[in-house]
Amino acid sequence: MTDQTVWIVIIGLGIGTFIIRYSFIGIIGDKELPEWLVRHLRYVPVAVLPGLVAPLVVWPAATNGDADPARLTAATVALFIGAVFKSTLGAVFGGMSALYLVQNIFY
Repeated sequence: MTDQTVWIVIIGLGIGTFIIRYSFIGIIGDKELPEWLVRHLRYVPVAVLPGLVAPLVVWPAATNGDADPARLTAATVALFIGAVFKSTLGAVFGGMSALYLVQNIFY
């Protein structure tokens, strides 16, 4: 690829990203959204977060895609703490503690 092609792609992607973000923030940012849409948007983070975390737990790059018992244990502990105590910070710190504890014991 030439330098010109790379810069055209970068500028085009930048403009495309701006248009996508502006469509939500600039155009409808100051308008009242319908109740049904607001209700559905509440579930977006809950749906996206497992999609981001699951591949890192099941197929971690640190182990070349092999399942890692330490990460599976940490994810299970974090899920349990989050479900039982309804605490996001508790789940984060519990999962981190479990990860480091299992890694220090077995590795």
